[in-house]
Amino acid sequence: MLRRILITALISGFITGIGISILQEFTTTPIILHAEEFEGNGSADANKQSQAHAPSQIILVGGAGQHDTEAEAWAPADGMERTFYTTLANVLAGTGFALILVACLALGGQPVNGRIGILWGLAGFAIFILAPALGLPPEVPGAMAAELSGRQAWWILCVVATMSGLWLLVFRPGIAWIVAGLVLMAAPHIFGAPQPERIGGPVPPELAGHFAAASIVTAAVFWCVLGWMSGTVWQRFERG
Repeated sequence: MLRRILITALISGFITGIGISILQEFTTTPIILHAEEFEGNGSADANKQSQAHAPSQIILVGGAGQHDTEAEAWAPADGMERTFYTTLANVLAGTGFALILVACLALGGQPVNGRIGILWGLAGFAIFILAPALGLPPEVPGAMAAELSGRQAWWILCVVATMSGLWLLVFRPGIAWIVAGLVLMAAPHIFGAPQPERIGGPVPPELAGHFAAASIVTAAVFWCVLGWMSGTVWQRFERG
């Protein structure tokens, strides 16, 4: 079973990562490049921040991995080099998340197919993307942000709480468990995500809003495709 999980995750993650990289070329990447013009006319610092955004559109859409400019001493050049590293990051992210999805499908004890995979993919989208984005929405290069460590801690707390809450809602019958699940899911947002000391930046708010919407929609496509691929490939191996 372990071999089948690994092969399914590799196939699903690779195909989904390539596909989402192509989609990003028409959705989020043009917005990032436009935002860099306002930030510093394509300066090195702008390039570093934009590269941090490329994988974060999927992995840390809430912004927990962004704006760490002091730690980033290198960034890929514009053009094919940036596209290559962005695609590589998407493939690695897709493979990692596919491992989680396929393991859940394998251990769930239920028949597996593409439709079931989409449901698990939507759960992953809610856990890793939608819930964190309520407190830490996707940010264009140059946007103000709170301290990195605080945002990372809150993002992890939100993911764990949302995952636990959804598990209670779906797999534990009873009103008490439902209430406990809802409280868990709401707790990080009641506590509140770290916010910057001041709000603003060189990028127009219309562009920032467009980027946030495009990032979340792109991430939703990523998770649905990843779930469908994981379920479909697993089913094919099961039949074989």
